[in-house]
Amino acid sequence: MKGHRKRVLVTGGAGFLGSHLCERLLERGDDVLCVDNFFTGDKENIAPLFGHPRFELLRHDVTFPLYVEVDQIYNLACPASPIHYQRDPVQTTKTSVLGAINMLGLAKRLKARILQASTSEVYGDPTLHPQPEDYRGNVNPIGPRGCYDEGKRCAETLFFDYHRQHGLDIRVARIFNTYGPRMHPDDGRVVSNFIVQALRGLPLTIYGDGGQTRSFGYVDDLVEGLIRLMDAPPGVTGPINLGNPREFRIRDLAELIRSMSGSTSEMVFLPLPEDDPMQRKPDITKAVALLGWEPTTRLEDGLEKTIDYFARKLGFRPPCHSPGPAIGAGLREPSWT
Repeated sequence: MKGHRKRVLVTGGAGFLGSHLCERLLERGDDVLCVDNFFTGDKENIAPLFGHPRFELLRHDVTFPLYVEVDQIYNLACPASPIHYQRDPVQTTKTSVLGAINMLGLAKRLKARILQASTSEVYGDPTLHPQPEDYRGNVNPIGPRGCYDEGKRCAETLFFDYHRQHGLDIRVARIFNTYGPRMHPDDGRVVSNFIVQALRGLPLTIYGDGGQTRSFGYVDDLVEGLIRLMDAPPGVTGPINLGNPREFRIRDLAELIRSMSGSTSEMVFLPLPEDDPMQRKPDITKAVALLGWEPTTRLEDGLEKTIDYFARKLGFRPPCHSPGPAIGAGLREPSWT
């Protein structure tokens, strides 16, 4: 109905991505119900929203059924960094699988549109580069990362089975490495690790030789992609890759963050963790064609905001950022430019 204000449920809404999504949905005029069990979410992330008349917070674990009335559901609930999801791998798998079942059941009852926040981890250590959505992946189902990788893969299966069997209006986003303010300082992800270590003057820990690559997307770009996917016309189910197709070597990222933070930290090289992928880069052809979406934030600009956030959070004066070294030499530019 024209002019109808949407009631939107965001599970995992107090987390890094969820809090930014809640904020953006409120800005555009939606009513937002934020659901989180605070396993990795933080009330500080959503504290500025507490007085908002269209924001509501509910402490709830999605592995149990939820009975609310909403129009749309963004299912973001799940620990997303190896340190967090390996702390309780059984609960991680339950969150992905039982959480999906419960949220799909809610969407079925309400006839609501539902979006699943899946992950590039469904591609595992890819043998195809860059990764298109029809690539089926190279995942170790019994390895230490399997609780997250396979949990998300099963959630995707459930979403498409509900779509085929019950006609449910689904959307599946495969999210690639995302960074920005409100990341947890101790989540073990490479961007937060390097920034915190650089600000504290600690050695920057690089796993392997640092030649492995990642593609880093800024959180504002990712949130825009999620909303565009949710609001896309019927039939655009996904899965759709959402990420930045510009590819960087890990050691080059360390150099850039060290330079931008004004740090003199040395670099130390440690053994590569089991099943850690050597390459990760999205093919975003579908996102461009179906959503009119592509990332717009340069890595250097996003890192500046992220470094300033961590500096303030950790009690440091934000640094005067140098532009940093040129990075990414020899790596392929995005195919869609």
